[in-house]
Amino acid sequence: MELPNFQVCDRDLDETTLSRYLTAESIAVDTETMGLNPLRDRLCLVQLCDPQGYVTALRIAKGQTTAPNLKKLMEAPNILKIFHFARFDLAQLQHSFGIATNPVFCTKIASKLARTYTSQHGLKALVRELEQVELDKSAQSSDWGNSMNLSPEQLNYAANDVRYLVGMKDKLRVMLEREERWQLAQRCFENLPLLVSLDLLQFKDIFEH
Repeated sequence: MELPNFQVCDRDLDETTLSRYLTAESIAVDTETMGLNPLRDRLCLVQLCDPQGYVTALRIAKGQTTAPNLKKLMEAPNILKIFHFARFDLAQLQHSFGIATNPVFCTKIASKLARTYTSQHGLKALVRELEQVELDKSAQSSDWGNSMNLSPEQLNYAANDVRYLVGMKDKLRVMLEREERWQLAQRCFENLPLLVSLDLLQFKDIFEH
């Protein structure tokens, strides 16, 4: 597997990698799981990328219940954590390791508030428009459970899911500020922990009539 600025860690971040990421102003984050229900489907991989493009794929062992260095990074109050559809990843990290990730920027929420000229807010469409890159999503629906033996295609897919988030965050913030929706976006991000708590308690549509 030959990817620039890419490494794999097992079970938790090593001290050197943690120290590197703790100096960053922001970190892009994504997760790969066995499915879309965090109460049923286990966490298999956590991907991280700093503004310099240094990517780490953290392989999670079956039955693992702690990752202290990852928790320290995700809860560091001075580092912005950037996700695409943060609601899902925050729930996985909370359920798997008791991580209360904060502060957060969600590119999907930002896109829905800023890019009202389109209904296409998936990561692939967003990267295509803002970064002029066509993502290969063929490994998206694959078996991530055998995390210690992931294929080069899976690792490449996982790396690309975080590689563009920092740049897109900057572009989306410019759009949000231009359209006078930045403060609204911030309020949405601040309320993500509440939505995650409701999701993990399996409450649905409580704001509906």
